[in-house]
Amino acid sequence: MSEAQADIALIGLAVMGQNLILNMNDHGFTVVAYNRTVSKVDDFLANEAKGTKILGAHSLQEMAGLLKRPRRVMLMVKAGKAVDEFIESLLPVLEPGDIIIDGGNSLFEDTIRRTAYVESKGLLYIGTGVSGGEEGARRGPSIMPGGSPAAWPHVKPIFQAISAKVADGSPCCDWVGEGGAGHYVKMVHNGIEYGDMQLICEAYHLMKDGLGMTADEMHEVFKQWNEGELGSYLIEITRDILGKKDDDGSALVDKILDTAGQKGTGKWTVKSSADLGVPTSLITEAVFARCVSAMKDERVKAAKAFKPTNAKFAGDRAEWIEAIRKALYASKMVSYAQGYMLMREAAKEHKWNLNNGGIALMWRGGCIIRSVFLGEIKNAFDKKPNLTNLLLDPFFKKAIKGCARSWRKVVSTAVKKGIPVPAFSTALAFFDGFRAERLPANLLQAQRDYFGAHTYERVDKPRGEFFHTNWTGTGGRVASSTYTV
Repeated sequence: MSEAQADIALIGLAVMGQNLILNMNDHGFTVVAYNRTVSKVDDFLANEAKGTKILGAHSLQEMAGLLKRPRRVMLMVKAGKAVDEFIESLLPVLEPGDIIIDGGNSLFEDTIRRTAYVESKGLLYIGTGVSGGEEGARRGPSIMPGGSPAAWPHVKPIFQAISAKVADGSPCCDWVGEGGAGHYVKMVHNGIEYGDMQLICEAYHLMKDGLGMTADEMHEVFKQWNEGELGSYLIEITRDILGKKDDDGSALVDKILDTAGQKGTGKWTVKSSADLGVPTSLITEAVFARCVSAMKDERVKAAKAFKPTNAKFAGDRAEWIEAIRKALYASKMVSYAQGYMLMREAAKEHKWNLNNGGIALMWRGGCIIRSVFLGEIKNAFDKKPNLTNLLLDPFFKKAIKGCARSWRKVVSTAVKKGIPVPAFSTALAFFDGFRAERLPANLLQAQRDYFGAHTYERVDKPRGEFFHTNWTGTGGRVASSTYTV
């Protein structure tokens, strides 16, 4: 076996790592597989990778020796300490100009730190989001790389070959930006995913409890929705889930315990939005809805303590289903608008030059939030790259106006009937706040100035001039420093 024949190495042979290796092999790249537990390498070569050109390595030194220069090493290991440990282990066996790639769900701040550290050693670093789950990794994921710009030309042919493609053949992969930009965009993707999933669950809840529909009936509704403007991977899998039977012929979904877990990326999105002062209220509610679901024992007690309301909706079922569809569509628009607001502010903060239309293209295929809807987002930013908010684009403005009446009807009826719709209702509240020329924050600023001398601006004076009132007549003339959140 000749030395230095492989195009890339991948460390971490869990299902995502294995599937990415097989995907790369399918596209003509020679890959070296390595795992800290080296017996997994032999198992992989003897089973899933049997009959392929995939190589195995039993040490990092052996792996490095098999790679063409610049060496490209991709980590698919658990986010956190394991990534830092592997970087330290790799530095002695690699040389200046070589590239370390982290394909896990790392926190973007860690990626910023690691990029600077690895570059200080003369090597290059990429932190890339990879979305699409097991199937995406095998057949074509969405890939969102960021880090050292000089590394991109060396990984571009591989990443764009293995990524998902949209109808015209464009790859769902492009350079996102420096430092932690790639992992940040993946984090926001996951936050939007939290929102999308919660919105779909609320639509399901409304049909199940409000309209008394069976899983089979809802399966047919989601089947129809997937063929229209809501067409997406998450609607598609919801259709399939609702049609799945248990061994006894009953709907499997009805037997699943209603407590949801989370891996942390939604929480990171909420924390970042709070740090930047961006109201990603829908993603926040989606994260907290999972937290409420986890309070199962307390909810069971509370259900006995508080008399249930009659949740059944009055009126024509078909009309209600269409109203729920419109409420879902309008709320989804808000979710993406908030996600893009967050990326815009993060780009300012970290001096990233994000291509918003390109991000929508990357999300069009392969990833969990892929949908026909994203084509409209790409169009919006293609027409106006400096668009400040998606809701101001003509397509979205018209669409949301067409949904508003149904949206309000669904949210108000759900409130009356006691069906929780935190994501639907917070999306509507955000929309109403966003379109309000004047909000009651003038009173809030007066309150802050009263108890904390925080000052305020006046409508009859230029922006940037701050005033303090001695509200009680006993306060002093000294104001606190101003701050904006």
